[in-house]
Amino acid sequence: MLDHVFLTVSDPQASIAFYTAALAPLGITTRLDYAGEDGPPGHPDLYGLGDAGRMIFWLRRGTAAGGAAHVGFVADSTAEVDAAYAAAIAAGAIDDGAPGARLHYDPRYYAANVLDPDGYSLEFVYKSWQH
Repeated sequence: MLDHVFLTVSDPQASIAFYTAALAPLGITTRLDYAGEDGPPGHPDLYGLGDAGRMIFWLRRGTAAGGAAHVGFVADSTAEVDAAYAAAIAAGAIDDGAPGARLHYDPRYYAANVLDPDGYSLEFVYKSWQH
């Protein structure tokens, strides 16, 4: 199981605004910044998002490599998938697969896909058998 992910973004403030809006429907609403100067030499500034006091998703400034990452976020229902997709689109995401069943995986696999402002692939997914 993963504890956290770092994603390199070209404009941290724009990405913070995007992810704050896009992930809120999934309950990922906690924000925490980490000043790199508080870490070992060369540690980057980090901008975290999470829930229940646990930061799981961190952004850092750098050269973004859009197609280099795909991140799937767990939703607790098909309605959460729909809401996250709508929030992401409203925040500037590019549609990469409207909400619906992903029959090529499983009839119970419900997801929506978008590209974030740096071109990273994001998936909001509900798998009924995992809930």
